[in-house]
Amino acid sequence: MAKKVVATLQTGKGRAYSKVIKLVRSEKTGAYVFEERMVLNEKIDDFFKA
Repeated sequence: MAKKVVATLQTGKGRAYSKVIKLVRSEKTGAYVFEERMVLNEKIDDFFKA
């Protein structure tokens, strides 16, 4: 199944997306948490600014 996902991301519209990971501080515990998302390449800067 992973091969199919990778194949679809490499062809066509899949190349327009990137997986981004941001370190965010949790409001409840104060610990750091990773936030992962698939974002359009044009919107990566907006993701990190928000």
